[in-house]
Amino acid sequence: MAEKIYATGRRKTSTARVWIMPGNGKVTVNKRTADEYFRRPTSVMILKQPLEATHLLARVDVWCTVAGGGLSGQAGAVRHGIARALNEFDGNLRSTLKKAGMLTRDSRAKERKKPGRPGARKRFQFSKR
Repeated sequence: MAEKIYATGRRKTSTARVWIMPGNGKVTVNKRTADEYFRRPTSVMILKQPLEATHLLARVDVWCTVAGGGLSGQAGAVRHGIARALNEFDGNLRSTLKKAGMLTRDSRAKERKKPGRPGARKRFQFSKR
């Protein structure tokens, strides 16, 4: 394996810069452990999915910086970045990651508020008279 492999992951308005390197499974997010940074076990589970799917959880260390959005979007961005870095690390992992849908960027984002309406889709209350 190369010294460090870099990839970028995105989700909603979050962007994660991810580096993977040989190690023993340590995940660092913004200079803190993943459990410390995300607090929610579901967010930690989401970011570890690509490592578990490829059985590399105990063989690589992940170091990343993430910015923008909320914690949920950031966890998705880190997951996307890890999957892309693993794909770069070993091309044979591509089919596993692709089947799990981890290489595809989730392009869903918040819909904009429309003029004259209280929200993106909400209408004012109907009044017959």
